[in-house]
Amino acid sequence: MNLLFTPYSLPSPRGGLPLANRIVVAPMCQYSAVQGQATDWHLAHWTSLLNSGAGLVTLEATGVTAQGRITPDCLGLYDDATEAALGNYLNRARKLAPAVPVCIQLSHAGRKASSSAPWFGGGLLSAADGGWPTVAPSALPQRPEEPAPAELTLSQMADITQAFALAAQRARRLGIEAIELHGAHGYLLHQFLSPLSNHRTDAYGGSLENRMRFPLEVLAAVRTKFDGPVGMRVSATDWVDGGWDAEQTCTLAQELKALGADFVHVSTAGISPVQKIPVGPGYQVPFARQVRQATGLATTAVGLITEAQQAEDILQAGDADLIAIARVLLYKPRWPWEAAAALGAQLEASRQYWRCLPREAQNVFAHAKIGQR
Repeated sequence: MNLLFTPYSLPSPRGGLPLANRIVVAPMCQYSAVQGQATDWHLAHWTSLLNSGAGLVTLEATGVTAQGRITPDCLGLYDDATEAALGNYLNRARKLAPAVPVCIQLSHAGRKASSSAPWFGGGLLSAADGGWPTVAPSALPQRPEEPAPAELTLSQMADITQAFALAAQRARRLGIEAIELHGAHGYLLHQFLSPLSNHRTDAYGGSLENRMRFPLEVLAAVRTKFDGPVGMRVSATDWVDGGWDAEQTCTLAQELKALGADFVHVSTAGISPVQKIPVGPGYQVPFARQVRQATGLATTAVGLITEAQQAEDILQAGDADLIAIARVLLYKPRWPWEAAAALGAQLEASRQYWRCLPREAQNVFAHAKIGQR
């Protein structure tokens, strides 16, 4: 029996969130919001993702404050207007697809905020171009040529923690089933974790215990407001000597679990422009295996997992519990259908699509009944 299409229960305080299979749509920024509010693009995009056949769909990095958005065009969940827009478009998308649980990635970009969209270069924006002052654990820029962010005060950190908690509360009101905190790819929580970006001399800098303190406080605050699955996406290594690494990641994951985290999504990199990443198929999977073995947390593997058998082999080896796919799904929006056909499995699909399958994949859709007119 294949594992990729075996149902899975994502742990939570309420007894588990049932997933029809082990495929997770990873969060993918769309840079298509207006003042943090979802738009028609999100309706089309989310409808496609929900019709992909994946067992869980994660919405893109969503700013918990306006200042915490990566770009002026990034999605937010920080006031009534952003909540109403997200709820409107998500509810409409969910009516156009099979019932699929939705996770939202809550984020604060820290010193990587106020950037332009990638198709405009991705660099920090000036005030004249719509940018705003950035904040970080320490007054250290991402790149030497960039202006330094302001070092966060304790009061500002408390406000950001509260913003994460309030965003989680809004997510629960919208019927979103799971939350992923963005602790990876060089954004604020990762900035606190890495000794490359955190040079604080107070209780939030220096030792590993201190550098973990703020991300753990955020997780604890979110846990009080959300009773579904809560986890964190982490960068298991900075790919820079002297930076954040796998051993520290395992310690963090153990502390997250102790505070009530239900899953961990293991990625890498993003904190430094001098990172040296040995990119290749499944290059991040060994880190997922290491974290899973160290903690027992439900673990998601991600990163150049593009073939059905490759995904299946990762699960069979015990390297991860879930497989996240991202950009391959933009290129092949029905990748899970192809994976099911390759592995001899079945999944649910909207009935409008039941007649689309090629002859060799006729049994992929469960419960499909095509009558004669």
